Amino acid sequence: MKRILSALVAALCIVLSAEANNTDAHIYGHIIDSSTGEHIPHIIVILKGTTIGVSSDNSGHYVMRNLPEGKFTMEVSAIGYKTQTKEVEIRKGMSIEVNFTLEEDHVLLDGVIVSATRSETTRKMSPTLVNVVSMDTYAQGNCTTVAQGLAFQPGVRIENNCQNCGFQQVRINGLDGQYTQILIDSRPIFSALAGVYGIEQLPANMIDRVEIMRGGGSALFGSSAIAGTINIITKEPVRNSAAISHTTTSINGSSAFHNTTDINASIVSEDNKLGLAVFAQNTQKDAWDANGDGFTELSKISGQTAGLRGYVKTGIYSKITAEYHHLQEFRRGGDNIDLPPHEVMIAEQTKHGINTGGLKFDWFSADQRHRLNVFASIQHIDRDSYYGAQKDPNAYGKTSDLTWVGGAQYIYKFKRCLFMPADLTAGLEYNEDYLKDNMWGYDRITDQTVRIASLYAQNEWKNDRWGILIGGRLDKHNLIKGIIFSPRANLRYNPTKNINLRASYSYGFRAPQAFDEDLHIDNVGGTVSMIRLADDLRVERSQSVSLSADLYHSWGDWQGNLLIEGFFSDLDDVFALKEIGWENGILIKERHNESGARVIGGNLEGKIAWKDKLQIQAGVTAQNSQYKEARTWSDEGDVPATRKMFRTPDLYGYCTASYNPLRQLKLSLTGTYTGSMLVEHHAGAIADNISVETPDFWDLNFKIAYDFRIFNSFKLQLNAGVQNMLNSFQQDFDSGADRDSGYIYGPTLPRSFFFGIRLDY
Repeated sequence: MKRILSALVAALCIVLSAEANNTDAHIYGHIIDSSTGEHIPHIIVILKGTTIGVSSDNSGHYVMRNLPEGKFTMEVSAIGYKTQTKEVEIRKGMSIEVNFTLEEDHVLLDGVIVSATRSETTRKMSPTLVNVVSMDTYAQGNCTTVAQGLAFQPGVRIENNCQNCGFQQVRINGLDGQYTQILIDSRPIFSALAGVYGIEQLPANMIDRVEIMRGGGSALFGSSAIAGTINIITKEPVRNSAAISHTTTSINGSSAFHNTTDINASIVSEDNKLGLAVFAQNTQKDAWDANGDGFTELSKISGQTAGLRGYVKTGIYSKITAEYHHLQEFRRGGDNIDLPPHEVMIAEQTKHGINTGGLKFDWFSADQRHRLNVFASIQHIDRDSYYGAQKDPNAYGKTSDLTWVGGAQYIYKFKRCLFMPADLTAGLEYNEDYLKDNMWGYDRITDQTVRIASLYAQNEWKNDRWGILIGGRLDKHNLIKGIIFSPRANLRYNPTKNINLRASYSYGFRAPQAFDEDLHIDNVGGTVSMIRLADDLRVERSQSVSLSADLYHSWGDWQGNLLIEGFFSDLDDVFALKEIGWENGILIKERHNESGARVIGGNLEGKIAWKDKLQIQAGVTAQNSQYKEARTWSDEGDVPATRKMFRTPDLYGYCTASYNPLRQLKLSLTGTYTGSMLVEHHAGAIADNISVETPDFWDLNFKIAYDFRIFNSFKLQLNAGVQNMLNSFQQDFDSGADRDSGYIYGPTLPRSFFFGIRLDY
C-alpha cells in the first residue's frame, strides 16, 4: 500500500513540475438537436487522448481554451444522443469554430461502458455484452438506493431475504448473491460483510450509472465473479450544478412512512482543471407489521450517507481522481423495537459505520498509444450487532472489517498486431481483507485474513466489424493452495453497424472464507454457529458460455433494439455446509465441496423509442438452475432431496415505460414479474420443515412528474405515484416469536403511495 501511494505522489510531482503552455489556441461552437433544431445544454465535449473536456452551458454553447497544438479528435456524447466525432487541427494563436448537430439515441447504442475490458469503449464495440442502468431508470422507478434500480435488467432479480433485518440480495442468472462480484468504480472492495446490506445502503444519488455484465468475469475481476459483475460508477463533476430532493412514502397507506432526502452539488473551475462533486442522503423508514402479530415484516432503518469525488488535471495527459464516502446506519427488526434488544422475544439490530475512499492517477501519451492507471481503494466497516431471541443477553456482537486494494494497469494500442489493430491490457492487483467478528457472550470469535495477489493480461483485436479478445488472470489466494488461472475468450462480429453478434467463454471462481453472514439466522433461532474450512477444500469453479445478437433499427422517428441471449454455466466443487459437532456450546459447521450445478437459459429484451416522447423497454428470462446431484437441506419434515435450486424461478422479467405528452410532464410505469419458485420454510411457527412452491407475482409501479422552469436556471419538479399497485404482497407470513424470518418472498413493499419534490440548478 505504501509503495502504491509513494508512486502516486512521485507521479504527481513529475507532472506538476511541467509548466503548461499558453498557446492562445481556442475552439468554440454550439450543439443543437437535429430533430428540433434547439440548442442542447450540458453536453460533454472532449479532446480524445487528453484530459481536456468541457460541458456546454445553458444556451448550448461551449469554449475550450489554450489547447495544445496538433491533430486531435473531438468527441461529443450524452445520454439520449448518438456519439459524434470530428477531426481538428489546432495551431497556436488560432481560434476555430466547430459546431455539432446530434441525433437522438434512446436505445443507447453508443453508450460508454468500462466493465467489458477495464477501459472505456462503446456498447456496440464491446467484446462482451454489458447492460447499463442509467439514472433515468432510477428516476422512473422512484429508486432511492442502488439495489432498487437493478431489477430492471434481464437476468437480474432483487429479493428481500429477512423479515427482521430486511437485507436484500441480487441474483444474476439464478445464482445467489455470493456469486456476484460488486465493484465500486471497477474496484473490488465489497467484502463478504459489506455485501450483505451494502448494495441497499448505497444511495442512488451518488451514482452516474450501473454496469451489469452477466456470466463469469474472474479473468478481469477475480473471485466471486461467477454469476456476473455489478460495477457501480460514481458521479464525476462535469459542470456547476446543485440539486435537492425529498420523497415521502406511506407504506400500505398506513402511518408507517419512509422519508428520503437527497442533496447533490458539483463545481468545476473556469479552466476545467479542478472539479468537485458532493452528495448526501438521509433516510428514515418506520418499521411495519403486515399481519398484526407484533413482529415486523419491514425493519426500521435510519441512515445518513455523505461523500465526494474530485479531480485535478495535472497536465494535458494526466489526471488525479479522489473519492470518499461515509455511511452511518441503524437497522432494527423484530418485536417491541423501542425496547433494548435483550428485553424482547426477537431482535435483529445493527449499527454500521462505513468509510470508503479511493485514489487514482491516469496518464496517457501524446500519441494516444500508451495509457497508465495507478490506483488504491480502501473500505472500513465497524458494526455493532444483536442477533438473538428469547431475551438472550449474550447475543450482542461486534464486527470490524478492513479491505483495501491497490494496483496498476497499462494499455498499449497497436496500430497493427498480426492482422488488425489491437489493444493490449495488462495489470496487477493486491487485495487484503482483515475481518474480526466477536460474540463475547458465547465466546465466539472469528478472525480471518484474506490476501490475494493478482496478474492479468488480455489482447483485443478490433475494428468496426470484428472484435477478438483473449485474456487471462492469475490469482494467488492465501486460503487456497496453488495459483488459480482464469481464462476468457470473446468474439464480436458486426456485419452492419446495427447488428452486433457475440460469443463468449469465461472462467469464474469463488474463494472460500470462514465468515458467513448467514450465521445470524442460526443466532436468532437460538443456536450459535461457527464455520470451519475442510482440510481438502477446493476453490469453487465455473465455466460459462453465452451467445447473443444485439439488433438495432430506425424507422423515421422511431428507434428499436432487440437483444437475444443464450447462456450456460457449469459449476464444480460447489460450497456447502454440514454440521460436524459442538464445542463449548457452539455448533461447528464445516464448509466442504459438493458435486456442482448447472444453469441454462436465455434472455430476451426489447426497447422502442419515439423521439424523446415515448420509451418502452421490457425483458424476460427463462432458465433452469439445478444441482448435478439431488440435495436436501433438512433431515426433518417433508423435505425430499431435489436438484432444483431454491429461489430460482424458471421465468421472470421486467418492464419500463415513460411517456412525455408535454415537455414538462412525464408519466412512468415500471414493474417486475417473478414466476413460481421453490422456497425453504423452517419449522417453528409450523410443525416441520417443508419446501414451498410460491405463487407468481407482479410488482407494478406508476409515477407522474411535472417540471416547472424558474428564472431559466432553476427547475422545480413535483412527482407522485404508487408502488406495487396490485398489492401483490406475501399473504402467508409466519406469526409469533417462533416464526421463520427467512420465509419471505414477493415484492419488498406492499401497495404504497409516495410524493416527491426536487429542485435543480
